[in-house]
Amino acid sequence: MINFENEELKPLSFDDSEELKPLSFDTKIDDIANDDFVPISKGNSAEIKNKDSNFVFFFGTASSGKSVILATMLYYLRSKAGVIRPKIGTPNTAEAESLLYDFFDNISKGILPEGTVKDKVTRLDLVFEPNNKSKKITPINLTFLETSGENHNEIKRGGNYHSSIETYLSANLPLTFIIVTSYENAHKDDILINTFLNKLEKYEKKLKSVNIILIISKWDKSGSRNIEATDELNNFISERLPMTSTAMDTYGLAKTFYTIGELNEETNRVTLLDLDRAEKLSKWLYESIVGYPLDYEGTFWERIKFSITN
Repeated sequence: MINFENEELKPLSFDDSEELKPLSFDTKIDDIANDDFVPISKGNSAEIKNKDSNFVFFFGTASSGKSVILATMLYYLRSKAGVIRPKIGTPNTAEAESLLYDFFDNISKGILPEGTVKDKVTRLDLVFEPNNKSKKITPINLTFLETSGENHNEIKRGGNYHSSIETYLSANLPLTFIIVTSYENAHKDDILINTFLNKLEKYEKKLKSVNIILIISKWDKSGSRNIEATDELNNFISERLPMTSTAMDTYGLAKTFYTIGELNEETNRVTLLDLDRAEKLSKWLYESIVGYPLDYEGTFWERIKFSITN
């Protein structure tokens, strides 16, 4: 697992924008005949199609920054690390192409995506092909799942998820959970995050594999620059998220912060795009799935071959 310690913190600024509407897939049974949507049934995980992938599930309340993190991760993977494209043959291929285009086009212009719609799951079936030539660094299927922050509030006080979310958690899938909370509202999310972590135990035997990372977004609100990530981040989580902090340390789960650069507060536009944190998170995700770092240098013989051909 990649270690996020001994990193310098950089400020984070982002909020939701109304200029980009994310793709959502209807979860009603009545829409099974509509090829434009991925059908999701109540309680029957067998209905999930295209399960041969590595599923990435975003958890976080409204305006926590889930959509921004997803968009910038995809932008980093496509602009720096290789090629990421829709998986051909999936029911949402056309929509995925449209959403990716909007993500890439808007992020390059400094426009941020807005949140997802309640009771719907944004599902993106993608293929990532790294530009690293080592045979150890193989292409992988990635399926990103994002839901409205309102739906996550439904699990409070013993409540249950909407069937569109419950179906994925009940299926035999490899799932990575990216838990997002903002610097300003972290103290409000402590109990909810713990409720979610406890709820995952319910699905323990139904999940193929699980990996979890906690992200503190909007770190620019701290006013901190050029400081050690380990101490600052741990102190913040310990103070604002005491129960979550104990759980993360007990289970040895990863935690980090996120930044996308400089933001114009008046226009809510990014004026300087920084993909450093998108790179860190993307590399953590790839290594947690494949077992090798995305920038793996290759074997001795591969390095010789590279030196001859390059």
